[in-house]
Amino acid sequence: MALVTARAARALDEDLAPLAAALDAAGAHAAVTDWDDPQVDWARFDAAVLRSAWDYHERLADFLGWVERVARVTRLLNPRPVVRWSLDKHYLGELARAGAPVVPTHYVDPGEEPGAVLAEFLTVNRCRELVVKPAVGAGARDARRHARDHEDEIIAHMRGLLGTRRSVMLQPYLAGVDRDGETALMYIDGRFSHAVRKGALLPAGAPSTAALFAPEDIVARSPAADELAAGERILAAVPFGTLLYARVDLLRDTEGAPRLLELELAEPSFYFAHAPGAAQRFAAALMTRLAAR
Repeated sequence: MALVTARAARALDEDLAPLAAALDAAGAHAAVTDWDDPQVDWARFDAAVLRSAWDYHERLADFLGWVERVARVTRLLNPRPVVRWSLDKHYLGELARAGAPVVPTHYVDPGEEPGAVLAEFLTVNRCRELVVKPAVGAGARDARRHARDHEDEIIAHMRGLLGTRRSVMLQPYLAGVDRDGETALMYIDGRFSHAVRKGALLPAGAPSTAALFAPEDIVARSPAADELAAGERILAAVPFGTLLYARVDLLRDTEGAPRLLELELAEPSFYFAHAPGAAQRFAAALMTRLAAR
């Protein structure tokens, strides 16, 4: 089977080696492949597992075309409809409407006036700071944290993203992340596997990262009961049934309740190094799915 990455991510994806070893021990041959390598014959694989195609947002049309082609000749995991849905964070609005606990999010699409949406956002959200980021993006690329009274700076950031035909998201900056970090819940075949704490990624006043992704401070974490309950509610609202893998990234709001920041269903780091046995569980779930097919 193919473990799908990107050329720029090969040396950065710490999950590749443990997952390949776990698959080998389970009796499968795993080949690490770049999604845009024209020499790869995808039909020769029993499955193509998206791992770290972390440059997809830079060439979204090319990547979505690749998703369509590969899904026609082998089993893509997660499946094509899941990948397409999860790459655009408009899904946060869909999940919120379904009753899932989501960080409040306003969207500005190309052609809309950013100043009007910003004014509405600031009226509804009394946050001292907010985050502006693209609706299609990864690794905190092009995301910045702004003080609410720096409206000219915020609108300039929004216009820059809109000018490249990308939709924009506005979210309150939940300051508790500076103290508590994020909680990332990992699920394998619909069951909770393990969790980590991720440190805050957006320092005040800092520009957007120019790297493939912003550096992360990761440690293992035992999630609280309300975080696990939130994870179950969120996954229950996802319209695709039980998935091979999912990562649910949570922040606590100003009232202390966990809310969804991002749902990673296409190319998530799974932090196997912080969870002994997790790579083996992933490999076993994958092998079970292929055997059932």
